Amino acid sequence: MALAAIGWLMQDEERAERYLDLTGLDPDSLRAGLDNSQVLGSALDFLANYEPDLIRAAEALAVTPEELVAARKDLTE
Repeated sequence: MALAAIGWLMQDEERAERYLDLTGLDPDSLRAGLDNSQVLGSALDFLANYEPDLIRAAEALAVTPEELVAARKDLTE
């Protein structure tokens, strides 16, 4: 689900730039970290911290906002 969330984040240039700026990632480090739980979790954290994006992402991914937040918790267990 985190990979799908990253894909959704990257579809909008402004949102992608905001995500990269807030996380300190650049496109290369993001690509290199797609198998890293911290990088994956950063996308879910980003969504959880901005409800409008969380709701839009959930709709686009056909899940509930709660499932996206729970997916973040699953990465840390």
